[in-house]
Amino acid sequence: MTARFLGYGRQTIGEADIAAVVDALKSDFLTQGPAVERFERALAERVGARHAVAVCNGTAALHLACLAAGLGPGDRAGVADLTFVATANAPTYCGAEVTILDVNSDSRCLSPETVGDFKRHHGDARAVLPVHYGGLAQSSEALRRAAEGLVVIEDACHALGGTHENGEAVGGCAFSDMAAFSFHPVKPITTGEGGAVTTNDDELARRLRLLRNHGIERDPGRFAGSLPDEDGPWRYEQQALGFNYRMTDLQAALGVAQLNRLDSFLARRREIAAYYDGCFAGLDKVALPQSRPDQRARSGLHLYTIDVDFDRLGRRRSDVMAGLRDAGIGTQVHYIPVHRQPFHAARLSPAGGAFPVAEAHYARTLSIPFFPSMTDEEVEYVAKEIATQLT
Repeated sequence: MTARFLGYGRQTIGEADIAAVVDALKSDFLTQGPAVERFERALAERVGARHAVAVCNGTAALHLACLAAGLGPGDRAGVADLTFVATANAPTYCGAEVTILDVNSDSRCLSPETVGDFKRHHGDARAVLPVHYGGLAQSSEALRRAAEGLVVIEDACHALGGTHENGEAVGGCAFSDMAAFSFHPVKPITTGEGGAVTTNDDELARRLRLLRNHGIERDPGRFAGSLPDEDGPWRYEQQALGFNYRMTDLQAALGVAQLNRLDSFLARRREIAAYYDGCFAGLDKVALPQSRPDQRARSGLHLYTIDVDFDRLGRRRSDVMAGLRDAGIGTQVHYIPVHRQPFHAARLSPAGGAFPVAEAHYARTLSIPFFPSMTDEEVEYVAKEIATQLT
């Protein structure tokens, strides 16, 4: 048994992170203030984007990206089936229809061919939201070509620190209009909760900033003139129906400190992934998705998943998970395919049977402990216990 319970993921917090939050607590700003601007600049510089707009969580990032893109009733968005429901919910919040798309068996991401088919078969297609599952951005340039004429919004919530196949950083929007990030505690870096949208489009960035703060405009040069006799410094105009999706300075201060450690986090994740790969490669009832060296080298490595043939093993997944939990090891399933969720299943067209890859993934997948603060002893213990359970 380990000294602490090992969940599939968790935050890695150090003294520099704590000091940054304490400094923010002692400052003049607790809500949105100068720390948010520092975090946005640091994030934009890290990924090579012109703009980064910080928000309160990853779901808000996806929602605002869809709103800024102008999605609404009469529009349709294509969304990867293998994702958390927030990806599919975001266009739906805007009144758009969602078409759920199956993923590629090698990458577990959308393929350009699937995106091209979506565009050809839906005259109302307006956007596509590819998900960088587990941290891997796959076929991004070809996908952008296949989506020509559509808005491309990357769900990069798993992928901060990763790169596209041409070496461009995920979030730099080399092959998209916007990229959405999450900074939940299990993600590559954390701000507690938090998210951001990156873009190279000045107008999209302006809309994102407007919409995260109730739709309020404070720049007199952009006023609509509804109060022509008032020109005082207090003046503002609500020009759209926005939201209170702002990030706090406490979150942003932590985010700046965490960004400074992203490279070390990624290096440790690669060490752990390499060790796991070596331990599990010989298990005949286990396959390792996204494990090619080129994929590991450029992934953001949010998740370490294994595919288990539970039928051949002769055990139910829930029993394996319970056995591991008894040994102090937490596991998870990422994800129940979106098309299986009752809310989205009711809107499917065509009905069932169109998602063989996502179904096969769901039947076998298991996410195992994988986070930078794991010690070598903990990594070895997890690998040994899992090998014992699966042989």
